[in-house]
Amino acid sequence: MKFSLDVLKIDPREETKSIADFVREQASKVFHKSGIIVGLSGGVDSAVMAALAVRTLGKDRVVGLVLPEKESNPISREYAVAHASNLGIEFREIDITPTVDSVVTYRSRDEFIRKIIPEYSPGCKYNITLPTDLLERASLNFYVLQVMLPDGTVERKRLNIQEFLTITSFANIKIRSRMIHLYAEGERRSLLVAGTTNRTELILGDFCKYGDGGTDIEAIAHLYKNQIYQLADYLEVTREIINREPSPDTFSLPVSDQEFFFRIPFNKIDLLLYAWERQVPVEETAGMLELSDEAVKRAFKDFTSKNRATAHLREMAHTLDG
Repeated sequence: MKFSLDVLKIDPREETKSIADFVREQASKVFHKSGIIVGLSGGVDSAVMAALAVRTLGKDRVVGLVLPEKESNPISREYAVAHASNLGIEFREIDITPTVDSVVTYRSRDEFIRKIIPEYSPGCKYNITLPTDLLERASLNFYVLQVMLPDGTVERKRLNIQEFLTITSFANIKIRSRMIHLYAEGERRSLLVAGTTNRTELILGDFCKYGDGGTDIEAIAHLYKNQIYQLADYLEVTREIINREPSPDTFSLPVSDQEFFFRIPFNKIDLLLYAWERQVPVEETAGMLELSDEAVKRAFKDFTSKNRATAHLREMAHTLDG
């Protein structure tokens, strides 16, 4: 297909049917499960997956799990519960704070952050960000720790790689803790654990191995984020979820997916990623998206770097015979 602004447009009705056929076959013929369980995050991907599961098997065979912890954005829980109620599915809410704290304590995490920003104290909110203006200027992938102090001021400190890895390893415990609870519930009730990773996240590595990347099926991983939104409209996903800015929701201070990982606005990134995957020439891509050649080159370079650095996330464990 010739590269154009319409290249990501899908027929939502046909796409829904195709996904439903896949999910039905996986549940009944491959895994032999009685239904599907979905972790509802309050975001659009999990909302779409739950709606697709209902379309496929009916609401009585779909279960939602809402898995907040003490630092989650309260709106995530509110939207997840609202969507489950709108779908008419059974859902449970489990606070995963004790699970997270049993692996690495919040106290030890706080002590580590305090070594970087001494003004930090328990109760302060924090996140990690990257420069978000990759299309406007060349800049390095340097991570910044941001801490909101009790008086509302924000302290910032550039992180070295070890500091970044240590803080994000704690965030990943939250993601993996959610998967522990999903499988505990799913196995007890013979339910298929449905993943919620989209293609944009899959190709660039914005998921956690053995966390949200450790599921039975990934029924929407072939769809770019743009296409997920097309399905969300068609499936009449809760409007507040569709309008919400995508976020990892693993830090106490809210941060968007663009600020934490992608560095490019969502109205550009999927078309750029499509062009990069299919080796559309830089000049053609730039002209179609009204960007400079240099901006497209920076985006393509960033995609290549992220894709290579996260290749291990998309692979099974290596063995001696392959």
